[in-house]
Amino acid sequence: MIALTHAYGLSREPFPPDLPVEQLFPLPGLQAFLERFTYTATNRLITLITGEVGSGKSTSLRAAASRLHPSEYRLLAVVASSGSFLELLRQICLGLGAPPTTNSVTRLLAIIRDSLSDIATRKQTPLLLIDEAHLMRLEVFAELHTLAQREFDSCPLLPIVLSGQTSLVDKLLFHTSRPFSSRIVGRTHLEALQRDHMAAYLTHHLRVAGGKEELFSDEAVTAIHQSSGGLLRRAGALARGSLLAAAREKCPRVSGEHVRIASTEIL
Repeated sequence: MIALTHAYGLSREPFPPDLPVEQLFPLPGLQAFLERFTYTATNRLITLITGEVGSGKSTSLRAAASRLHPSEYRLLAVVASSGSFLELLRQICLGLGAPPTTNSVTRLLAIIRDSLSDIATRKQTPLLLIDEAHLMRLEVFAELHTLAQREFDSCPLLPIVLSGQTSLVDKLLFHTSRPFSSRIVGRTHLEALQRDHMAAYLTHHLRVAGGKEELFSDEAVTAIHQSSGGLLRRAGALARGSLLAAAREKCPRVSGEHVRIASTEIL
């Protein structure tokens, strides 16, 4: 495998999936989400972020979570599944450091509430992040509000941020989901990048990797934008692949043909 660092004088491999938060590309819509996220955490509310596969949802969550001071917030991160509400509660218990010892929903809710109260006595705010929330069953959404409220629907116990594909909204519109969805205060939808933003995205990552030249021709930028549909994950894969294709041919810049070659090697 050709090392792009050697081929193009980069200080590190470009377009990594684990780029530090401070070096992330400022996505359109990210600032609005960060503001909603902070408002949700501060006021113990519920918000959601949606987008297509590879649009930057998980990256946006990572960026938002990094702004929380660990002495003030206790982050509970859960990756959703198609399991039952009981399984979700068990995941949350594990995140709270309270391994579940029962299969009773009522008992698990009591354990979670006790743990949240303990966190509150330490002057911390718990925050539940549920990634891939579109995978959850409708029955889970029907009960999810019980996590966020105290007795008689008084001050919420737990702010919640949901992240998922666009189908998440469809599930929240069901009548059985209304007790939960009626508590949502805002939604951020990440759109696919436009062509000018795609050019900026590619330039940003090259600069972060130590690049000093524009390695993508205008034709290549257009090809990456069209082939990726403006979605970041696929765009990053195409950019890496097309750089490799150009390096094999010892070309100083990536052409549209190099992008076409890269597109045959990814799904």
